[in-house]
Amino acid sequence: MTVVSISMPDELLDRVDEFAGEHGYTGRSEVFREAARNLLGEFEDKKLEDRDLMGVVTVLFSYEDTTVEERMMHLRHEYEGLVASNVHNHVGDHYCMELFILEGGLEDISTFVGKIRATQDTLTVDYSVIPVDEVGPLTTGE
Repeated sequence: MTVVSISMPDELLDRVDEFAGEHGYTGRSEVFREAARNLLGEFEDKKLEDRDLMGVVTVLFSYEDTTVEERMMHLRHEYEGLVASNVHNHVGDHYCMELFILEGGLEDISTFVGKIRATQDTLTVDYSVIPVDEVGPLTTGE
């Protein structure tokens, strides 16, 4: 097995180690392998291919970090054909929330979510994808 070195904030690594211990993993490598498999597989659902989809992406970031907000603005414009709606909202005293409503295909939504996730200094990124075509909706977990 190949050994890989990654960089991450100490706080995140502490959370990974704590998670591994609480959930019976043999170590952080096992956690990262499972996380990688899940991330790579989440947009490979054959039931979503070639369908009209709606995606909802929520991003939380620090109010003081204007680079994240600037990146969100650039992505909104870069994907104007995919982004049906976008809301920016202040949450508490220190955070901003960016909400994107997307309409398009699986590949475009997947690429957009990947670019959001790759944005440095986001605190959380959450999303959901549902079909909106005539084949009928899927339920979560299907």
